[in-house]
Amino acid sequence: MTITEYYKILELPLNASEDDIKRAYRKKARLFHPDVNHSAGAKDMFILVTEAYDFLISHHGKATAGERSYEQIMEEWRKYRQDRTRQRARAYSDSSYASFKSTSFYKSTRILDGTTIIISFAMSVMVFVYTIFGFFFRLKHPADVAEKPPIFTFLFLLTLSVILFTVSFIYLRSFIRQSKKRKKGSA
Repeated sequence: MTITEYYKILELPLNASEDDIKRAYRKKARLFHPDVNHSAGAKDMFILVTEAYDFLISHHGKATAGERSYEQIMEEWRKYRQDRTRQRARAYSDSSYASFKSTSFYKSTRILDGTTIIISFAMSVMVFVYTIFGFFFRLKHPADVAEKPPIFTFLFLLTLSVILFTVSFIYLRSFIRQSKKRKKGSA
């Protein structure tokens, strides 16, 4: 196999980003996993798709066809990793799709979109602040003088906002770590 053939297997252009590769792999893995697709060639295609993904992710941006280092990368790939990747892909194809999705390999194809994560984090902060501000505003300015805002509702909303904040913070921290790893890897 060559780099261009691996890109063709995933139906990607040669200048595809890592996120494009991950998206294409997730789509193809779902399409060809033998637990989902029962056609005769599905298992072989799943193995090829997994091999293509593993190669492209591990060698993304390192060399393109025609460069001198390309030959070295391809030779090292054939010697050391290609067979192991195929064996792992066979094992994944023999398992159920649900158990394949729970593997660390499949989970590594998740895409953390920075914009979505940052917006989610900002929204969680706004919900938290609004919950606290709204409660104390209602205490000082009740709609009905005899009625105070229910403490249960406040505690419930505060708990939900803390959970939302915590989850969005974890995703934000993970996104920042992945961004730093990518920068170190490309440097």
